[in-house]
Amino acid sequence: MAAFTVMLAENTALQAQLRVKRRIFFVSAGAILAIPLLRLLLSGTVNPMLALVQVLWGLSYVLLGVCVGAGVLAPWVSGTVAALLCIPAVTTIIHFTGGPASPFLVTLVCVPLLFALFAPDSELPTLVSLGAMLGAVVVLNVLAGVPPRTFLPQVLAFGCIGAFGLYGGRTYRRLREAEKVAQEERLRALEQLAESEHLRMRAERERAEVERLVLVGQLASGVAHEVNNPLAFVKSNLHYLERELFEEEGPPDNAELRELLNETRQGVLRIQQIVTDLRRFAREDPTTTEQGSPAEAIEEARRLTSVRLHSLGEVVVDVPPALPAVRLGQRHLVQVLMNLLLNAADAVEEAMPPRRARIGVRARRVEGGVRLEVEDNGAGIAPAVLPRLFEPFFTTKPPGKGTGLGLALCHEYVARVGGTLAAENRPEGGARFVLTLKEVRGAASAA
Repeated sequence: MAAFTVMLAENTALQAQLRVKRRIFFVSAGAILAIPLLRLLLSGTVNPMLALVQVLWGLSYVLLGVCVGAGVLAPWVSGTVAALLCIPAVTTIIHFTGGPASPFLVTLVCVPLLFALFAPDSELPTLVSLGAMLGAVVVLNVLAGVPPRTFLPQVLAFGCIGAFGLYGGRTYRRLREAEKVAQEERLRALEQLAESEHLRMRAERERAEVERLVLVGQLASGVAHEVNNPLAFVKSNLHYLERELFEEEGPPDNAELRELLNETRQGVLRIQQIVTDLRRFAREDPTTTEQGSPAEAIEEARRLTSVRLHSLGEVVVDVPPALPAVRLGQRHLVQVLMNLLLNAADAVEEAMPPRRARIGVRARRVEGGVRLEVEDNGAGIAPAVLPRLFEPFFTTKPPGKGTGLGLALCHEYVARVGGTLAAENRPEGGARFVLTLKEVRGAASAA
C-alpha cells in the first residue's frame, strides 16, 4: 500500500513537472519571437540574419514544448537539447552585433544560470550550457582577434559565475530529495497510525465481546436450574398422560387432560424463551439498530438474570406503560442493565450481616430522555471506591469472580451516545446506579 501511494504521488509530481516545463518552453519561445518585433517597432529596422536566427530559435523551443508535453522527451533530455540550441543562437546574435563588444554578451553568461533555474532537476543541462558558454566566449574573442592573455580572465570569471548555477542546482536537488524522504516518512507514519487505530478498534470490539461472553457464562450456570423446573413437570405430565391413556381403564377426563397439556406447553415455551434469550444475547447481531426500548430491555434483562436474582430475594420493577426509544442499541442496553442487576445481586450477597435481597428497577421519562435506576439494599459503595468505579480492570471482587470490565464498558457504551451513568449510595443503605439516555426524536414510543 505504501509503495503504491508513493508511486502514485511520484507519477502525479512528474505530470505536474512536465506541464511546468512545457509552459516554460512556450513562454521562452514567445519572448524570443517577440524580440524582432519589438526591435522593428522601436527602431523601424530589423536585421534579417538576426531575425532568422531568433525565429528558428523560438520555433525550436515551441517544438521542444510540444514534445515534453506529449511525454516524448524526458525532462533532462529536453533541457540538454535546449542548452545546445540556446548557446549557438546567442553566440550568433552576439557575433553579428559586435562580438566581444556586443551589448548582448552578458546574455551569454546568464545562460547557465537560467538553465540552473528552469531545469534544476538535472545537472546535465546546466553543465552543457556552461561548457558551451565558455567555448562560445573563446570563439567570439578569437574571431575578433583578441589575444588569449586578454580574454582568459574573462573566461575564468564567466566560469565562476556558471559554477554558482551548478552549485544552486545541486542544492535544489538535495532539498527535493530530502522533501521526498520526509514525504515518504509522513506516509509511513500515517499508515502506522491508521493500522494502530484499526488494532485499537479491534481490541475494543474483542474486549466488549469477552465481557459479553463472561456475562453469558455467569448466566449459563443458572440455566440448568431454570430449565430443570419446567422439564420436571413436563416429564411428570407426560408420564401421567401415558398412564391415563394406556394403563387406566375407563374414559380419560378431557378437562384434566386439557389442563395437563396446557401446563406442558407452558413449560416447553418457558424453556424455549430461555434458550432464545441466551442465543440472542450471546450472538453478535449485525442488524442491531442504534436505538433501544427501555421497557423491553428491562424485561429481557430481568428474564436473563431471573435465576440469580430470584434465588437471593425479590426484584421490584417500576416502569410506566409507555417510554420513548433511546439512543442506545437494544443489545447494549440489555447488557448494561444486566451488568447493573448482577452487580446489585453480588453486592447483596456479599453484605454482612446476610440479608434478603431487595433490588429495584425504575424508569422515568425526563426532559430530553429517559432515566433508569437500579438500586439494592447491600452494604453500599466505599467512598474510596466510588471515584474509580468505572475504570477498566478495577474491581473489588475476589479473583476469578470479576474482570473489572463490566462497568467500564457500560460507561463507555452510554457515554458514546451522549448519555450518563453514575453511582451513588442510598441514604437508607445500599447503592444506586443512575442511567440517563437521550430520547430518539421522531421514533415511535415503545410500550
